Amino acid sequence: MKIRDYEEDARILKSLAHPTRLKIVDLIRRESPCVRVMEEILGLTQSNISQHLSLLRNIGIVTAERRGNTVCYRIKNNKVLKLLDALKD
Repeated sequence: MKIRDYEEDARILKSLAHPTRLKIVDLIRRESPCVRVMEEILGLTQSNISQHLSLLRNIGIVTAERRGNTVCYRIKNNKVLKLLDALKD
């Protein structure tokens, strides 16, 4: 029987416990947007979004993809997708 990595689970849950990060992750899940699009949709500054994205990248929740001059994001950890699905119910 495999023992779960509870440390990783706790880091993921802690990082998603912030409302802004939940909004960002949900938006990334639906659209894979760049920061400029996130600014428009969420009404947040580029600096604020970048700080949250930095934490989400460091935890391993999202990953960045360069598309020309812009950087877009996508969900890297499938556990996060399952958590978001569970929260919808």
